[in-house]
Amino acid sequence: MGRKLVFGLFAIVIAASFVLVSGPAIAAEEKKEAPTQFAGILAYRTGPFAAGGSGFSSGMEDYMELINVNGGMNGIKYSFEECETAYNTARGVECYNRFKDKLTFVHPLSTGITYALIPKGTEDHISVISSGYGRADASDGRVFPWVFTLPTNYWSQNTAKIKFIAIKQGWDGKDMATIGKYLKGLKIANLHIDVPYGQETKPILDALAKKYGFTVRHFPVPWPGIDQKAQWMDIVRRYKADWVINRNWGVSCTVPLKEAARLKFPSNRVLGVWWCGSEEDVLPAGPAAKGYYSANWHGVGRDFPVIKEIVDKVHGVMKGHISFTRVGSVYYNRGVYAGIVNTEAILTAQKKFGVKVLNGDEVRWGFENLNITKERLKEIGAEKFMQPIKLSCADHEGGGPVFFQQWDGEKWVMTGIVVEPMTKFVREKIEASADKYAKENKIKIRECK
Repeated sequence: MGRKLVFGLFAIVIAASFVLVSGPAIAAEEKKEAPTQFAGILAYRTGPFAAGGSGFSSGMEDYMELINVNGGMNGIKYSFEECETAYNTARGVECYNRFKDKLTFVHPLSTGITYALIPKGTEDHISVISSGYGRADASDGRVFPWVFTLPTNYWSQNTAKIKFIAIKQGWDGKDMATIGKYLKGLKIANLHIDVPYGQETKPILDALAKKYGFTVRHFPVPWPGIDQKAQWMDIVRRYKADWVINRNWGVSCTVPLKEAARLKFPSNRVLGVWWCGSEEDVLPAGPAAKGYYSANWHGVGRDFPVIKEIVDKVHGVMKGHISFTRVGSVYYNRGVYAGIVNTEAILTAQKKFGVKVLNGDEVRWGFENLNITKERLKEIGAEKFMQPIKLSCADHEGGGPVFFQQWDGEKWVMTGIVVEPMTKFVREKIEASADKYAKENKIKIRECK
């Protein structure tokens, strides 16, 4: 009996020792962080363009928070980190270099930074996502396999703008054979900030003017674009423009609205690039902005299931990355859009390469094979928030429709006019420019089936 008791006590001691030793070890193992898909955010929350940079970055971050709250992408969650670029190209490159060992994709959020990162991303196998900005000819995936301009590049946007102007002049918006009738003889002023971003669309507007019989004149605005009095005197008194395209950026977007009002030029004949179509662009102009139009590629406001879900699950638990008052604003929603396409590209790649943390080549494949259908948009709560989009080996843009919105004095209101770009016309220009770039840089053009 004594020997049995001793043996039993010995067994209990051994078991207890196992629990004491293995318990902390198991706990430590459980605390081990799961691998994550990293996103490096090239943000600018300072400087004259802080409204755009802070809104975009925060919208993308809030969407990633939502994905994480919902369990990740098939269990793979995001991790992310910001680096402040102040919209400065050199600082943007520094931020990229800081992150590049972990990056698989990057949103430069600046045309200058995009130009600088195209060769770097190509060399490092990191996808450069320049949604609605950057090089228009980078839409050609045959020459630029690591650059994506989805959903619509600057050249496509400008063809949509010209179609919108024709619609406002009485065109039915359908019969391309008759569009010239409503454009012929019009005088359009292209008021642009005098930097590469501002000059990007001059060639396409010149080509459209030649094709459809209107006149376009380019009015450069010296950086930073605060004083535009001379340009506006020329536009209104000498040129006698019928329409003005507002291709400014940041603080210089507001100036045209004030100048137009001062010279009694109707605000509903001023049409802004989508980087001059935020609340921050119109509110400082006060009543002068009422009636102003701008382009966009996504919805505005909070009345979308995806935005409501972010309000509930992210801001509702104090995980938001920006003041709640800016949730649903133009730049914020643009960041949400970016978050959606990033996530859908990763999910697309997971179907081919498996559920894991993906590398740069795999994520690039996901973007190149992206196909966000109407059904998928409904599933993720983005129906009416954005249009379906499909990319391919050759087409890294998608040629997405352009929304047009109007400022009613208090908020942006969607006009209901959604315009398809002149895809064939633009594609010919893109391929010609991309082929020239390939020749100059000794790039072998990919064969896309």
